Amino acid sequence: MDTAGNLPAELNSFVGRAAELSALDGLLEQARLVTITGVGGVGKSRLAARTARRVAGRFPDGVWLVELSALYNAELLEHSLAEALKLADHTGRPPRTALAEELAERELLLVLDGFEHVVRECAELVAELLRRAPGLRVLAAARRPLGITGEHTVPLAPLPAAAADGDAVRLFADRAAAVLPGFRVTAANQEAAVELCRRLDGIPLALELAAGRLRALSVGQVLQRLDDRFRLLTGGDPSAPTRHHTLRTAIGWSHELCTPAQRLLWARLSVFAGQFDLEAAEYVCSSPDLPAEDVMETIAQLVAQSVVTCEEGVGYRMLETVREYGAGWLEALDDTARMQRRHRDWYLGLATWCELDWFSPRQAEVAARVEADLPNLRLALEFSLSGAEDPHVGQYLAATLWFYWVGCGRLSEGRLWLARALELETSHAEARAKAMWVYGYVAVLQGDPVCALGVLQECRDEAALTGNAPASAYAVHRLGCLALLSDDMVRAEELIGAALDAYREIGELNSNVLMAQVELAMAVAFRGDLERAVALSEEVRDICRDHGERWALAYALYVLGYAAWLGGDPAAARELVEECLVIDHAFHDLVGAVLAIELLALITEGEGAPYEAAVLQGAAGRVWRSVGLRLFGSQFFNAPHELCEKRARTALGDAGYESGLAEGARFGLDAAVARALRERPAEQPPERLGPVPRVAGPRTHEPAASPAVGGGETAG
Repeated sequence: MDTAGNLPAELNSFVGRAAELSALDGLLEQARLVTITGVGGVGKSRLAARTARRVAGRFPDGVWLVELSALYNAELLEHSLAEALKLADHTGRPPRTALAEELAERELLLVLDGFEHVVRECAELVAELLRRAPGLRVLAAARRPLGITGEHTVPLAPLPAAAADGDAVRLFADRAAAVLPGFRVTAANQEAAVELCRRLDGIPLALELAAGRLRALSVGQVLQRLDDRFRLLTGGDPSAPTRHHTLRTAIGWSHELCTPAQRLLWARLSVFAGQFDLEAAEYVCSSPDLPAEDVMETIAQLVAQSVVTCEEGVGYRMLETVREYGAGWLEALDDTARMQRRHRDWYLGLATWCELDWFSPRQAEVAARVEADLPNLRLALEFSLSGAEDPHVGQYLAATLWFYWVGCGRLSEGRLWLARALELETSHAEARAKAMWVYGYVAVLQGDPVCALGVLQECRDEAALTGNAPASAYAVHRLGCLALLSDDMVRAEELIGAALDAYREIGELNSNVLMAQVELAMAVAFRGDLERAVALSEEVRDICRDHGERWALAYALYVLGYAAWLGGDPAAARELVEECLVIDHAFHDLVGAVLAIELLALITEGEGAPYEAAVLQGAAGRVWRSVGLRLFGSQFFNAPHELCEKRARTALGDAGYESGLAEGARFGLDAAVARALRERPAEQPPERLGPVPRVAGPRTHEPAASPAVGGGETAG
């Protein structure tokens, strides 16, 4: 959390709300929790975002938006916050604990939007975070308040609509000009525009929907047709409609004015969570009465009518109120389950493609694609694991996303889905076996050896009984990884070597296989055979570069960098480990990143910069809190750290060394990576120390430091 936040750019102008903005500015000075409430479509989200921008300068650690309208599983609430805050946690700690500990020393504004469907769980989480993080403030926006102590509620009324120069008319004119260039409120249409805004109760979403009709109708014609619609729904009652009916009426009227194909697509698009792309819509929503080749044009028509929004380079999405309306029609058509199944099938296919494409030059693209589609992948997992049908599909989907759970900093969420998947009874042995070895691997990386050992041994035994050679190889590999992290190098070399033999026998070559070879290189290096470790790692580097693979390459570079340092070539070592760190950071691989920072600290000390080495060790110490047991509790993995600390303490004295640690401990991950990559001021050791000798490599009387293991991911 080193950047200023994640507020998206505004896509159009912000109109009105001067009094509300001023009031919210003042409230956020005094209160730690402020909630904007109001009916759907009244502009809560937009006001919250605009307010957050205005006050961003007050928060050194940024302003962070968490959109919860697409969250359908309350168990993932903490994961959603961590995702928005760009926090990765590899440990087995409860996600709430990890969040609270990370936020405890931060001064930031959290903007929570659209939580009414998980209000109880959200209230409990916010209350705990506010208790444990004194520098945290929360600005919330939803149809109802959280209802917790200390909450200040700001009910948001519609825009004033009684005058030609009122905010409602200004907003209507602004949005009308966007769809009909040159549109203005004139003497000829002013009366109709004011009456239209009045009839729509000044609700921004309703005004935007009405403005979308001006491509085909005049303002007077829009008013006449809308007036007829109101009379039909309210029976001519002069006291109606209520604001709720106003919005429903405006949406319903837009729905009635759609063609049959547009209405059908509107309903079917409601199965998506958050954003979606054209290819997904074409697959999920097409049918004989709505051919795939017609979907693009039909979506474009819905965009023109403000039913669907389009964000360039991102995709499409529907406002939650509009999506809910479409979902009601889909239910009325008795087509919800079928569309959910098609949605699940598309994202199952996407996950399968991404797993295969992970071992390619498109790794970064794959990671970004899964990140963007995570709300829909979660929805597909929820549908598959709900017990409705095909539980083995859910097991397969949860396991197929191993590269994301492990390689992109999502171990905690991955374990949640995998645990749910393995609770289900299924006769599909292959899907279950894959879920087992992936679950075991996640447990290894989270520092849960008992759980990992049990599930991996079970997977290996079941694979042997069913003749499932790939699952057997993966289970043996992960057992070898567990031995490596447990300092049993003889057992690690034996198991990982056996897994590599099995991979070759079945013709398996992917990131998982390459990681096995890197882990074997680590094991033999720990046993003193540095020449073989280098040969194994160089072979991995060559294969990675042939295939465009980056994630496993980072770990091979790490071992080669350490070998270069041991060989007395610190310049080559730095170059190799810096490249490793850049890759690990790009993939949010905390384990790889923190190991690289630890090794760069050792290299930095050898370059004559002990204080900077201490700073990097302090930064690494903070990252380890999100990884798990520091340096896995391993004497082998801990050796570089101990050597660096010993030398830095000798050069700086205890007070100087502790000062460097404290400085580094203030860095978030981004700042730590930047510092390790030498984006820092020149070294200035305390004057009392005098000159600090350069050290080219480990001294013969000191224990040799050791290379470390991968923990970002692996598999196939």
